[in-house]
Amino acid sequence: MPFDDKIELIAKLKPENPANIALQSFDPVYFETLDAGSQNRLMACLNSGIENPTSEMGCYACQPSDYDDFRPFFAKALAAYHKVSEDAQHKNNWSLERVEDLPEGGVLDLAAIGLPALSMRVRVGRNLAEFPLPGSMTRNDRVLLETRMMGAFGKLIADPDYGGAYHSLTPGSPNEIDAAAYQKLVDDHIMFKDMSNDTYLTAAGIASDWPYGRGCYVSADRGFIIWVGEEDHLRIMCMERGTILNRVFDRLKVALDVVAGIEGLEFAMSGDYGVVTSCPTNLGTGMRASVHIQLPNLTSDGTDKRAKQIAKPLGLSVRGAGGEHTPIGADGTVDISPSARFCITEAEIIAALYKGISLLKKEEDSIA
Repeated sequence: MPFDDKIELIAKLKPENPANIALQSFDPVYFETLDAGSQNRLMACLNSGIENPTSEMGCYACQPSDYDDFRPFFAKALAAYHKVSEDAQHKNNWSLERVEDLPEGGVLDLAAIGLPALSMRVRVGRNLAEFPLPGSMTRNDRVLLETRMMGAFGKLIADPDYGGAYHSLTPGSPNEIDAAAYQKLVDDHIMFKDMSNDTYLTAAGIASDWPYGRGCYVSADRGFIIWVGEEDHLRIMCMERGTILNRVFDRLKVALDVVAGIEGLEFAMSGDYGVVTSCPTNLGTGMRASVHIQLPNLTSDGTDKRAKQIAKPLGLSVRGAGGEHTPIGADGTVDISPSARFCITEAEIIAALYKGISLLKKEEDSIA
């Protein structure tokens, strides 16, 4: 579709979809200041939101430099979604040393606030600086990135703290698994689902060339997973059932350092925006930290409405036990995570989770 037609379509969709942040952030005057190549790049970022106008975010970055190259557009979109100023700058910091109001010694022990061992998970999105982001990768790019990652997976597999194996969906890969093995990993909530069925990721170009360049590394204890070729080049996850939040957080940081320490595997970063991710909702830290916790009193009506009312002012999101858009567990189990990703440090995210859980536990006990 010619640019003029797309601009006309955006102008038509804009008033009809006030919640679509990308459409609301698009400025035709700014667009006209760009050269043809830049116009093509920016329009590619908006394509998902144009084809799916009911989207909330409505855009994806397609190159590691898009956030900086198209700052006038993305600054508006980031401000609208993350509720920050348009000149906001992000800083990354994993150290808990300067985070206030933590237990003495900085040990975030859920047992100390009367909770049993819980399912804890921390995940981050990462992209390699030398490759286009998934929305504009070719099939060769995807396969080459997967091949490049084998060096990191080899180091993890050789490390007794990790071990495990890599499972590839790429036809002809030495690590290729069959359809049954893939479905088993999906059923076990270890591998991501077929992306080609996702209209948002398809419109963004992220789901192109499925299943080439897709796969996942799984540690021997299944507590550490790296997805390759999903929404970001890498989705890196640590999971553990326990009470010490620091442990899952620290294990993830160690593994990230292993991957980043391999020659040629530099993560894409922005000087002002931190970790670069395909979706602006994850920009900054790329992190989501969560626990599954039983709140039977707060969910006694069969919904998470009361839990959300308490959690929202604390900066926490409440989801079903299976993730977003899933029901709460029959025993009142919900997924709790800090909402912020941008203009907050990694340390502050894990601390916010601990503090928020502490307050939710008090509310749950007060009802009892």
